Amino acid sequence: MIELFTNLGFIDWWDGFWSTYNTVIFGLGVNAMLALSIYVTLSCGLLSLANAAFMGIGAYAASLISMQTGLPFPVALAIGGALPALVALIIGIPTLRLSGVYLAMATLGFGEVVRVIVLNMDITGGPLGLNGIPLKTEWWHIVLLLAATLYILARIRRSKIGRAFEAIKEDEVAARLMGVNVAGYKLLAFVIGAAIAGVAGGLNAHYTFTIGPGNYAFENAVEILTMAVFGGTSTLIGPTIGGMVLTLLPEALRDFNSYRAVVNGLILVLVILYLPKGIWDPRRIRAWVNAFSRRKAQAGGNN
Repeated sequence: MIELFTNLGFIDWWDGFWSTYNTVIFGLGVNAMLALSIYVTLSCGLLSLANAAFMGIGAYAASLISMQTGLPFPVALAIGGALPALVALIIGIPTLRLSGVYLAMATLGFGEVVRVIVLNMDITGGPLGLNGIPLKTEWWHIVLLLAATLYILARIRRSKIGRAFEAIKEDEVAARLMGVNVAGYKLLAFVIGAAIAGVAGGLNAHYTFTIGPGNYAFENAVEILTMAVFGGTSTLIGPTIGGMVLTLLPEALRDFNSYRAVVNGLILVLVILYLPKGIWDPRRIRAWVNAFSRRKAQAGGNN
C-alpha cells in the first residue's frame, strides 16, 4: 500500500503540503481552543479581555517546566493550564464584581500588567522572550485536546452549570432571585476559560520554539474576542469555526498582513452590526434552508 502511494506521488505531495501548511494547520486547532476559551466567559455574560494574558501565562509556565525540569510534556501542559486558572481565581474574586465595559477595561489592564512583569523578569527572558523551547507538540495533541475541550464544554452546557451560565447571561438579577450563585458561577466560567487558554498557550509554545511578551498583547486579546464573536457564541460550533476561519484569513490576505489589527477590528464591527449572532447562527441557517426548500418546491410545482 505504501509503495502504491509512493508510485502515485501521494507521499511526495503530502510532504510538500505538510511542510508548507503545517503552521497553519497547527494554528487552526490552537485558535479554535482560544475562541472556545472566551466563549465560556461570554456564555456567562462576561466581556473579558484577559485570555491573551492567560495564554501567555500558560505558555511561559509550560515552556519553563519543559526547559528547566525535564518533566513529561503532559505534566508541563497541565501546569500550563492550572497556573492561569489559579491566577484567574485570585484576580476574579475582586474583578468580577464589575461588568460590561468596566470588566473589559479591568481585564485589559491585567493583561498589560502581565506583559510588563514578563518584560522585567530574567527567568522569562525579558523582552527577548524564551528561545529553544523543545518541539513536543504533535498534530494529534491538538486534535485530542480540541476534541476533549469540545466534549467537556458540551457536557457543561447541558448541565446545571450551563443552565446557570445562560440564566446569568440573560438576566443576572432574575438569576440571583432564583437562587443562582451568580458570583460563584461567574468565577467558575472565568477560571475554565483561563485554563483552556493556558493549555492552548502551552501547545503553541512547544511548536513555535520561541515566545515573547509581544505575542500576548492587546492586539491578541482583541483577535481572540473577534474569533468567538465572528463565529457566534450561541453554540460551540460557532467559536470553533470562527477561530479556524480567522486563522486562514491572513493566509488569504498576505498582502495586507501589516494591517491585520485593522482587518480584525473591521470584522468585529461589521459582525456586531450585521451578524450579531455570528456567521454560525442555527436559527438563521434553518430559515435559509427552509426558504431554499420552499423555493425549490415551488419551482418543481410550476414545472
